[in-house]
Amino acid sequence: MDNGKNEIQSPSGESVDGRPNWERETLIKLATAGLDEQKRTRRWGIFFKLLTFAYLFILLFMLSPLSEFDERRLTGKHTALVELEGVIAANTPASAENIIKGLRAALEDEQTAGVILRINSPGGSPVQAGHINDEIYRLRDKYPETPLYVVISDVCASGGLYAAVAAEKIYVDKASIVGSIGVRIDSFGFVEAMEKLGVERRLYTAGEHKGLLDPFLPQEPAERAHIDSLLDEIHQQFIRVVKEGRGERLKASEAVFSGLVWSGERAMELGLVDALGSAGFVAREVIGAERIVDFTPRQDYLQWLTERLGASLARGIQTHLSQPNLR
Repeated sequence: MDNGKNEIQSPSGESVDGRPNWERETLIKLATAGLDEQKRTRRWGIFFKLLTFAYLFILLFMLSPLSEFDERRLTGKHTALVELEGVIAANTPASAENIIKGLRAALEDEQTAGVILRINSPGGSPVQAGHINDEIYRLRDKYPETPLYVVISDVCASGGLYAAVAAEKIYVDKASIVGSIGVRIDSFGFVEAMEKLGVERRLYTAGEHKGLLDPFLPQEPAERAHIDSLLDEIHQQFIRVVKEGRGERLKASEAVFSGLVWSGERAMELGLVDALGSAGFVAREVIGAERIVDFTPRQDYLQWLTERLGASLARGIQTHLSQPNLR
């Protein structure tokens, strides 16, 4: 009953007449329950995230190249396989560093009866291809008892062939594309387009020809002659490498070095390759070790995931330290 007087509360939350202030206690309980629920939700969220990461680690461990390492430990002779797939360039799966690493590991294995470098490449950097070519010769001298063959799958053109001719023999499919012994530099010319658009090109250089190959400048005859000389020099290097690698097997002609490509059958007639055969055929019939073990260096998925998680954690810590925390 309202007696018209204001109720006075004690510091303990009770009214001065000793009755509990149930409204205050109810609000405190509701607030506490909400905080407890947030804590439980956060703990369960962390638990499920850790569970997900653990599952991913286990899955990637099962799919990682560790199984290949275990396979190499099996007893008995095997044929070692190294894949050269794609454009030959630095910092790619077909880089000289990657391919050489695989070839060295294959030849250092005591159970390797022979090595197959399987190539499917349109070419790429002459420098990278040259490093592979040089290393194949070095490894053949170091391991003379272990044959090293090239097997061409779909394409072995330009830099791919540059690397391949160092092998003891080259096997090919009759429909493979082989050749493209030449050198190229790609560029564009936008001079007339800029004139029509009313755009003025401003280039500041130190050095008379520092703007060489600039697509927005007119082509200078002297610079064009210099580029032609450079391409011809590298082309002659390529020709020498092919002649040295193929030796008397090569039916040398102007057409062979013109940049054209041929089928596997025609490449045999020209002496660019030796015989028809797949990797399985070479392992079984030529090397005599049918079991093929892949020595191609591949990305370690566990390492990749660890690096990504480490980067994410670092970003999270940085964000936490640099931004206000409202929790």
